[in-house]
Amino acid sequence: MPVNLSIKNAPDDVVWRLKQRAGRNHRSLQGELLAIIEEAVREPRPMTIEEFQAEVRRRGLPTEPKPMTVDELLAEARRLGIATPSESAEMMRKDRDER
Repeated sequence: MPVNLSIKNAPDDVVWRLKQRAGRNHRSLQGELLAIIEEAVREPRPMTIEEFQAEVRRRGLPTEPKPMTVDELLAEARRLGIATPSESAEMMRKDRDER
């Protein structure tokens, strides 16, 4: 059964920014707040290869890999949320095959 939530004493500037955001997303204020809450409690998931490549392009990062140490590779895998060896192997094969 749905529950009603209430936010008391919300500052005017925060409410204004939320209304602006809701308008940009074509939602009501309540719809925007619910979307924010849903995003906040969503279980994290690893990026797909396509999402990673899109993020690299969006940020304007170099697409050619630079030599990395094992420690750097491990840190990058953790940052990307790669959870299994098969995911990292798939990324490496795709990168190799694109060359």
